[in-house]
Amino acid sequence: MLKHVTFLGAAAIAAVISTSAAAQDVTADTVVATVGDTEITLGEVIVARAQLPAQFAQFPNEQLFNGILDQLIQQQLLADQVEDVPASVKYTLSVERRSLLAAEIVDQVTENEIAEADIEAAYEARFADVAEIEEFNASHLLVETEEEALAAKARIDDGQDFADVARDVSTGPTGPNGGNLGWFGAGAMVPEFEAAVIALEIGGVSDPFETQFGWHVTTLNEKRVQARPTLDQLRRELTGELQEAAINARLDVLIAEETIVKPEPEQFDPDLIDRVDLLD
Repeated sequence: MLKHVTFLGAAAIAAVISTSAAAQDVTADTVVATVGDTEITLGEVIVARAQLPAQFAQFPNEQLFNGILDQLIQQQLLADQVEDVPASVKYTLSVERRSLLAAEIVDQVTENEIAEADIEAAYEARFADVAEIEEFNASHLLVETEEEALAAKARIDDGQDFADVARDVSTGPTGPNGGNLGWFGAGAMVPEFEAAVIALEIGGVSDPFETQFGWHVTTLNEKRVQARPTLDQLRRELTGELQEAAINARLDVLIAEETIVKPEPEQFDPDLIDRVDLLD
């Protein structure tokens, strides 16, 4: 594959003596150096700068400009020594050119065909048929026997605070904090426990019931509807989906308009993709 432009060494940058150019009207085609009959343009310097690793941002532009220019000159000097362009380079250039040109159309599609209204519509459509999801905040106490659970329930029915009773008798890990389980949604608890909580009104206390862990008494502290993600939280995801759909739609049109011939499955051995020796 083509290698991105890099400096030959840190010393090359440190040794550069920057010069100030007089202000002038320039374009990407402005020639900034020549190597024999080959011109090096400002556009090439700009592209090479964009391909540098992020750590080069710490260097001032004067150093970067001269360092990049020296690098391009060195590369041209070496490139001029090649008499016959290797097949690997020829095909790499072909692949890179195709990829870069395709990327230009992708950028055009994603920038011009996706509006804020489209993102907002996609957001609303995402949740149009989604049922509201309830979440519950409950407390419980856990004991070994039904008799212990009935005795605990009787204390609560007599007016004792649920949390105080849970701290007193519960053998579960939430006992010390009054049995509070925090917020949870459907599927988070075993079915018997979830059914008991769902059946309660806020402030209600269940009759004792058994699960695989023992005997429980539970109370529903609060319930709420699970908040859906905001538009800003989903913006990147929705934008990506819309962009992909727009690109696929453009491709569908282009495919329908063009004659495309692909090989029959048996025509080429798939293992040929590993035959790098064919590029020699």
